[in-house]
Amino acid sequence: MNILVAGIGNIFFGDDGFGPEVVRRLLAEGPPPPQVRIVDYGIRGMFLAFDLLGVDRLILVDALPTENAPGELVVLEIGPGDIEPAPFDAHQMSPALVLGTVQRIGETMPPTYLVGCRIDTTFEEIGLTPRVEAAVPGAMDAVRKLIDRCLAEPGRP
Repeated sequence: MNILVAGIGNIFFGDDGFGPEVVRRLLAEGPPPPQVRIVDYGIRGMFLAFDLLGVDRLILVDALPTENAPGELVVLEIGPGDIEPAPFDAHQMSPALVLGTVQRIGETMPPTYLVGCRIDTTFEEIGLTPRVEAAVPGAMDAVRKLIDRCLAEPGRP
């Protein structure tokens, strides 16, 4: 079982740096299990697309746009039918475009989970707002639980 935990977001745009912050803190706790890679992809979606080859499970950690409830955590399972086709654009590789690219090149999208946080702002500033900052420990716990769940699946290699 190869699990990839991918932090997505731009640290220079306030709460959009949620994914990289969660990943940074997870890595600060020590090395993950040998079957797990935890990576801050930031805004490098093309790297993520290539790194998905051979991955059995993907856990995305990302900021979610909202008009209310900043700091709310959301955990979703994403399937191939949840990804809408979009034109390829290497300059704006959102997680949805990355997963669509994997499908477009003939690869199978791995079972995918999203640990997301509803954001307050994406103004040009470094650092999370207090409500989103407060959600980081809960997101870390959600990622740990998903890793444990994936590793405990019956019939895993």
